[in-house]
Amino acid sequence: MLKDYPVVTDVVVRWGDMDSLGHVNNIVYLQYFETARIEYLMRLGMDPPGPSWKEFGLIIAANSCRFIAPVTFPDTLSVGARISAVGKDRLLMEHVAVSQRLGRVAAKGDTTVVSYNYVAGKRTPFPEDVREAIAALEGREPPALPGRVRSTKAT
Repeated sequence: MLKDYPVVTDVVVRWGDMDSLGHVNNIVYLQYFETARIEYLMRLGMDPPGPSWKEFGLIIAANSCRFIAPVTFPDTLSVGARISAVGKDRLLMEHVAVSQRLGRVAAKGDTTVVSYNYVAGKRTPFPEDVREAIAALEGREPPALPGRVRSTKAT
């Protein structure tokens, strides 16, 4: 279930993560995905989001989540993160949350992440060293996002 995800982070389900229906609230899964996404970025050698993000940082353009099985307290989720496609100034990150108690996938999600210049307030191309770090962590070069040029580097 997680073998194709280069980053897997265990997240303990808290009592407060549940809603009035007795299962983990839908919005909390995006927080679980965020935890794995930040771990992924740190493994790329990037600082976590914050003051160091000036001329190059990231910003979330879109999130989606598909719920497959309800999760309840107590449980621990193994949350995987991988990059499935890269464009000039954006990438698609996939997430999966696997319930250790249930032994199955509980949710899957996608996040569109944009390379962003916080000083200029606009998108910026991904630096080549970030692209290379992604390929190294993934063990492959992710495919290009449809309709976008992946790199200006000569082949």
